[in-house]
Amino acid sequence: MTVNEQSYEVWWNNDEGESLMEEGHLKGWMQLISTIKEDDLSNDSVLDFGCNRGGFLRLLHQFKPYKEAIGIDLGRNSIEIANERKGNLPIDYMVSGSPEEFEGKFDLAFCLSVIYLIDDLKTHAWKLSKALKPGGVYYVTYTDLTTNPSRDFFKEEIEKYSHLQANMHTLDDIASAFSNEGFRVEIKRKVPTDFVEVSSEEKYFSSLSDELMSIYENSYIFRFTRL
Repeated sequence: MTVNEQSYEVWWNNDEGESLMEEGHLKGWMQLISTIKEDDLSNDSVLDFGCNRGGFLRLLHQFKPYKEAIGIDLGRNSIEIANERKGNLPIDYMVSGSPEEFEGKFDLAFCLSVIYLIDDLKTHAWKLSKALKPGGVYYVTYTDLTTNPSRDFFKEEIEKYSHLQANMHTLDDIASAFSNEGFRVEIKRKVPTDFVEVSSEEKYFSSLSDELMSIYENSYIFRFTRL
């Protein structure tokens, strides 16, 4: 871990909420796994940036087994739980925010519902350009709330519990950061394929219509390829 990084126990100061978020991401993870272009990962090294409790890499291995994977996160307790749960899977979970330390290692990388917590997009794009092999691919999921009526409500609710600031990046902000770092940039809208559960336990939008707008109109998958 580089000296300028600050780790913490958990990024979300509510253990029940962190567990609910992991469960809530499951459908989205399944949809992403079915969407990615890469089918055979058997010889691939995979990175999950902001892995939290490690659930995505475990799920990915069930459907598309890979050679090896590393999950990194700054939450010490989350990484401890991830390592307890990995069993015999070829995964190393570690406290870090510095994938560039694994220079040229990864064929495939993911950042799922995390990039809004990263304020310095330019540096983040540089980190991934170092970590990926030439031709390596980075998938990033992002919900653009810049025009959503619940934008400020969402930010306030997230920051009640989060150690990190919620950044309202535009799609252009993200795309240009990676384009300027020499990535090929692709994007598609991420639309649910199943019913959307209405939860009374997690409320980050001031109305259901705003939440559905975020899910059906403002959710995207970026695909960045290191040239």
